Amino acid sequence: MTFRRMIFGIITAAVVACTGGYSFTGGDVGDAKTVSVDRFPNNAPLVQPNLSQFLTEAIKDIFVQQTNLRLVDDDGDFHFSGSITDYRITPLAPQADQTSSQSRLTIGIRVIFENHIEPKKSYEENFSRFADFDADANFSSIEEQLIRQINEELAENVLNRAIVNW
Repeated sequence: MTFRRMIFGIITAAVVACTGGYSFTGGDVGDAKTVSVDRFPNNAPLVQPNLSQFLTEAIKDIFVQQTNLRLVDDDGDFHFSGSITDYRITPLAPQADQTSSQSRLTIGIRVIFENHIEPKKSYEENFSRFADFDADANFSSIEEQLIRQINEELAENVLNRAIVNW
């Protein structure tokens, strides 16, 4: 038993050592050790009060959870800033009586990524994601859930663009 545990420990240590700058997503953070994320202000024509906080936290969370980067307040090796540019609800699937059975919540963001280790990998890009919902639903009761779902997708896009470079 002890020999097996020792072998397992050696293999585990080797695997951890070999992963170096790679994240769990298959992306490469290179020599970066830290990440910083500015608050994303809501500059959309329609402002949802909690959206800025939810989005900023979603971006921080995905980098902490899926990379070996340490979150710092300022001047990270990877630095993200930007703003929320769109927040809208649009009707979908019109019916014969000119009502809609589905609606779509869309959130758009502008992201500025500064890679202080490899500046050529920095970018400035727009991302947009949406979630459809039943038009008869009480929007205020599902709004936060939809926002969190969309923010997770946006955060994944930001992460993938920064470290997978798709």
